[in-house]
Amino acid sequence: MDRIYLDCGETIEVRDAGQGLDPCLFPQEERPREKLISAGPEALSDQELLTILLNVGMRSKQTNTMAQELLEHLDQEKGIPAVKELSLFPGMGKIKACSIVAMLEFGRRRWGAAGTRIKQPQDIYPLIRHHADRRQERFICLSLNGAHEVLAVRIVTIGLVNRTIVHPREVFADPLLDRASAVIVAHNHPSGQLTPSSEDDEITLRLKVAAEILGLHFLDHLIFSETAFLSYRQTGRL
Repeated sequence: MDRIYLDCGETIEVRDAGQGLDPCLFPQEERPREKLISAGPEALSDQELLTILLNVGMRSKQTNTMAQELLEHLDQEKGIPAVKELSLFPGMGKIKACSIVAMLEFGRRRWGAAGTRIKQPQDIYPLIRHHADRRQERFICLSLNGAHEVLAVRIVTIGLVNRTIVHPREVFADPLLDRASAVIVAHNHPSGQLTPSSEDDEITLRLKVAAEILGLHFLDHLIFSETAFLSYRQTGRL
C-alpha cells in the first residue's frame, strides 16, 4: 500500500494512503490550529477544538473522525469522565485521556457556566450555542437558583425531540437534586429552521405544567441554530 507523509508544521507522520483527509491536509486557513490563531477560539466548533487537543489520531483513524466520536461520547456524560474511562476509548490512551480530562476540569473551574446570571434570552444563547452544530437534536436543561444564576447545564436527551423521550421526570430529576428554583430548557434544530413544531409546543406546555406542580419556575424554552435562536417567552408563546 502507498505511504503518504503528513507535515503539519510540528511533526511528520507516515500513514497508509486511502485513509481519507487528515486535518493537516486541509487548506492552511481551514486547519483547526491555524483557524484558532487567526480567528480565535470562539470561531471553532467543539470538534475542531478536540482535534487540536488530540493532535494526531490512530493510524487507522483520522484525527477529526476520532474527535467527532469522542465528542458524541462526551455529550452523553453528565460530568467530566474519569481518565480510566476515556483511556479505553479507541485511539485515546492514558496520555491523551489525561490531557482531555485536565482541559475539561480547568475550563470548568475558570470559565464554567455556573454563576452566570440570566436576565434575558440573549444570556442563555452563549451557554448552549456550541451544541448547534450537532447532527442530532440535543435537549438541554439549565438549573438556576432564586437569583436566576446558572447552577448547571446538562443534556437530557439526544435524538428526535418528542413527548416520549422528553419526559418531565427526565428533565427535572437533576434540577431537583440541584435544589434549583427555576429551569430553562432548550434544543437545537439541525436544519437551522427555528419555527417551533406542534410537538415543540406540546412539550413546552407539558413541562411548564409539571414544573409548576414541582414548585419550579419554568422561565423559557429556546430553539436554536448556529446563528440564531427563538425564545418562547420573548415571542409570547409562554
